[in-house]
Amino acid sequence: MKRVLPLAFVLAPFAAWADPDPAHWSTVTATAQGQTVYWHAWGGSTATNDFIAWVGDRVEEDFGITLTHVKLESTSDAVNRVLAEKTSGQDDDGAVDLIWINGANFAAMKQADMLFGPYAEALPNWQFADTEGKTLQHDFTVPTEGFESPWAMAQVVFMYDTADLAAPLGSMPQILAWAKAHPGRFTYPQPPDFLGTTFLKQALVDLADDTTALAAPLREEEYAEITAPLWAFLDELTPLLWREGRAYPQTGPRQLQLMNDDEIDLAISFSPGEASTAIANFQLPESVRTFVLDKGTIGNASFVAIPYNSGSKEASMVVANFLMSPEAQLHAQDPDVLGYGTILDMTKLPVEDRAAFRTLDLGVATLSPEDLGPVQPEPHPSWMTRIAEDWVKRYGVAN
Repeated sequence: MKRVLPLAFVLAPFAAWADPDPAHWSTVTATAQGQTVYWHAWGGSTATNDFIAWVGDRVEEDFGITLTHVKLESTSDAVNRVLAEKTSGQDDDGAVDLIWINGANFAAMKQADMLFGPYAEALPNWQFADTEGKTLQHDFTVPTEGFESPWAMAQVVFMYDTADLAAPLGSMPQILAWAKAHPGRFTYPQPPDFLGTTFLKQALVDLADDTTALAAPLREEEYAEITAPLWAFLDELTPLLWREGRAYPQTGPRQLQLMNDDEIDLAISFSPGEASTAIANFQLPESVRTFVLDKGTIGNASFVAIPYNSGSKEASMVVANFLMSPEAQLHAQDPDVLGYGTILDMTKLPVEDRAAFRTLDLGVATLSPEDLGPVQPEPHPSWMTRIAEDWVKRYGVAN
């Protein structure tokens, strides 16, 4: 059996089978005891797998919950499983209890009424969430509305070699000015690589006077005007890039290799802790540091969601709440564990938790949560699909 029902639950009238209410947290935690949560999450990282195993140990110890990691190659596999169950009428005790989810997969499940909720903003640890400084209530512009809860942050940073670049650069125009004075010392992965496309997004957001339109689906009649500053910027920047923009690194790791080989002095990352980890692994010089732009940089949260037909909704909420706890967030931010950014607002934490984050050694090149500054929201995916296509037409090369 997938779960063990408390005796009171067995004897309860039919009305007691209604979805659990996270506002009644003591009832949620009591019912969660003995339940098994099948967490469907990407399994391609040993560090991530180890972290999930640690979470399993902690929720078993504190709440009597069994957490089973179902390792995925693609999140869509879990989405399709829930969809198949919904189509066949399996509306109870489904195979998926919790999903690590983002973007289009979340939008698809939300639109198809395949998610339990809203629950996230009623969880006890939501009180510590940084809802002002981080994008925790929108997932690639789609309002979460409590149907998924955040557990990790990614944010754009720029890695720079202080041996060659004396100080951070605060904007895309400053990067362009520096590139004019130091041609060939900057590049980015070739779009449609995710990190390369991220650079295009970051440039668009930083150069735009008003980013309001980027939060909505692209409208053809405004596309040319809004993207004009981006193309003007890239027209100037491209011939100043590594190999005069006639070749690009294909991936983020290849970009790091160019910096390690002293071919470039500036590179983009979507992980604030990547540079420190690379330095520790002798993949980058010890002189590399990171910076963010003055207006902030693009970031997004990793979320978990509970399918509508989970048979372990109570335990799944307990796991989701634990993931937002200062204990789990501190553990995930440790560069020896994951090095993920925290979703928490340091000013909301108890003094002892705040001190633990402050004293955590994030690595020599990692900015503190305070120094990462404001997070700019992701543009709507339709903008980036079109911009990546147009980039290939304008600047694409065959490496």
